[in-house]
Amino acid sequence: MSAGPVIVTGAAGFVGLHVAERLLDRGETVIGVDVFNDYYDPALKAARAARLDGRPGFSMVRLDIADAAAFLALVRDSGAKRIVHLAAQAGVRYSIENPFAYQRSNLAGHLSVLEAARHNGVTHLVYASSSSVYGDRPQSLAGGDSAGFTETDAVDAPVSLYAATKRADELMSISYAKLYAFPMSGLRFFTVYGPWGRPDMAYYGFTQKILAGEPIEVYGEGRMARDFTYIDDIVDGVIGVLDNPPPSGGHEIYNIGDNDPVGLMDMITTLEAALGREAVKIMRPMQPGDVTATYADISKLNALIGYRPKVKLKEGLGRFVDWYRSFYPG
Repeated sequence: MSAGPVIVTGAAGFVGLHVAERLLDRGETVIGVDVFNDYYDPALKAARAARLDGRPGFSMVRLDIADAAAFLALVRDSGAKRIVHLAAQAGVRYSIENPFAYQRSNLAGHLSVLEAARHNGVTHLVYASSSSVYGDRPQSLAGGDSAGFTETDAVDAPVSLYAATKRADELMSISYAKLYAFPMSGLRFFTVYGPWGRPDMAYYGFTQKILAGEPIEVYGEGRMARDFTYIDDIVDGVIGVLDNPPPSGGHEIYNIGDNDPVGLMDMITTLEAALGREAVKIMRPMQPGDVTATYADISKLNALIGYRPKVKLKEGLGRFVDWYRSFYPG
């Protein structure tokens, strides 16, 4: 464990909350950064932040990472040499309706973080990418990708603006690592779920509707599959990578996933069992920007830190449902 604080951007977000908690649990000083936008219910973000407020070693800064001068000053004044950059505008479908939100958060915001890191001697920048960069590869369902998506696969055919911005972040980071010789690691997350999750994710929205007795819309007519990855397993990967930077000037990309894709209908069946209720299902065609399947090859991360996911979908959805019922009583 290195001296000095760790900056976690997006600390009031789903993954950011859990990463900050894990760092605090092991005695780190953590500076959280978040803009608290209203992409989804701000009350959920406030509740996440409340879990962190008051913990020894934690402070939250309300700041837009795309404000390059303000973020550079924060990094400089804090003395932080490690950054876990998780802040971003998420959501594939939202990017179709609000493209300029992605320009600001994901492009200008990422560049702002890179500039702050290179001007302040940051020793390791870990940043969030996405499995969306792999594009649509339906052959994975038919056994054509038996080992899953690998980090060396071509990622030049994004099917959403969100995916395009995440790939652009990777390319910017590769260039900065070579130009300015500070280590960076990009993390391609695969369908993260669990307590304190994002309401725009399918499992969360399905839970809301099933408990309310409302029908759920099943896109792709149920033929999609996702490599659902429980939040604790994601955090294991993030912290493990943070502690193992590449050499100076190095840039590495790692998949963090469950390595076990589950069909959408199987996920719904598992969720119904956890809720004790059956959903009324309305089958819909694929939506623009969606991909048929995701499937993470995690051999590279396993080689680095011995990474192996521990929580399977049945257990993970059960934990989520328990949290959901406690957070939304009645």
